Amino acid sequence: MRILTRYVLREFLVPLGYCLSGFLGIYVLFELFNSASRLIESKPPLLTAVAYFFGYVSPYLEWLFPAALMLAALYTMWNFCRHSEITAMRANGIGFIAIVRPLLAVALAATIAVALLNEFYAPDAAEWAFELRERRFKPRDVQVKENVIFRNQPAGRRWRVDRMSLDNPNVLEGVLLSFDRPDESRYLNITCRKAEYLDGVWWLSSLNYHYFDELNMPMENPFPAFSALSLRAFPELDETPRDFLLMNKAWSYYTTRDMLHELKTQPMVEGKLRASKRYDIGKRLVAPFSCIVITLFAIPAGVVTGRQSVFKGVIAAVAMFFGFYAMDMLCMMLAKNLWLPVPLAVVLPNLVFLAAGLALFHRQR
Repeated sequence: MRILTRYVLREFLVPLGYCLSGFLGIYVLFELFNSASRLIESKPPLLTAVAYFFGYVSPYLEWLFPAALMLAALYTMWNFCRHSEITAMRANGIGFIAIVRPLLAVALAATIAVALLNEFYAPDAAEWAFELRERRFKPRDVQVKENVIFRNQPAGRRWRVDRMSLDNPNVLEGVLLSFDRPDESRYLNITCRKAEYLDGVWWLSSLNYHYFDELNMPMENPFPAFSALSLRAFPELDETPRDFLLMNKAWSYYTTRDMLHELKTQPMVEGKLRASKRYDIGKRLVAPFSCIVITLFAIPAGVVTGRQSVFKGVIAAVAMFFGFYAMDMLCMMLAKNLWLPVPLAVVLPNLVFLAAGLALFHRQR
């Protein structure tokens, strides 16, 4: 790594660390005030309390990272210009892109980090933190859900489960599994004492079969050999235990994969509700790129701050930051009310402010 790159990277990472720590500290402090009485009463282990605060702030990282990047980029470029370091670098033949490349690399790394956190950590951690707070930080009892109904409409199947443990959804007790024909008439009902999910396959035990004709009248079992089996595998069943768990999850705690699966298996969801869910999926995918977009217009704003006026540069950057999220919220409202196509609403704020950032960036070259 070149000396210049290491220097710029160090000068940028220090204020970035301070800004990010400050934002996280503010969120943690506010939540600490709200939960102080519960924490004092239950006295959870230190690691549990730390994990709770990490889970609490995880959904907000997609906004905190861009804000920290903006302030850190503003300060770094202002500091370089205030000490005439940009001028000295340019006088030695170093291009503007080479100077700010470490800042853009960090913004790209933050984009990847936010994307991974949003998909693999934040949904489950935030849900766990919410449940922990609702339990007043006390240990959770075994959670059992009764009379669970799940419908896989594309496959024409309906499950009714008498009892399911949310801690072990691989085992379902008292199952009625119904199969429908394409015209939605009932073809088969299977009742079983237990359904167990092993190695990607559902195994049903103590089965009873009830077949129906096109008029929904009971008919003789066309496959009597199956009736003699007390345990049978059903590889054709593509439902998974997670599908049953998702029925008890709030939409905001879904991963992107869960959201896509939900829309695929629930085609009856239409209109504004479907548009809202499609927007949430698209926004989850696009949101991390705001780290790059905001850094792009913060860099030239920082140069303006150092060369002309601190007030002018800071106000310009903050105005663009809030303008970006204001436009984002406007597009969300339009998309969820079917006034704007969802794909356009998802990418429009990023495209508009990316173009503005590139134009400002080009002027500083």
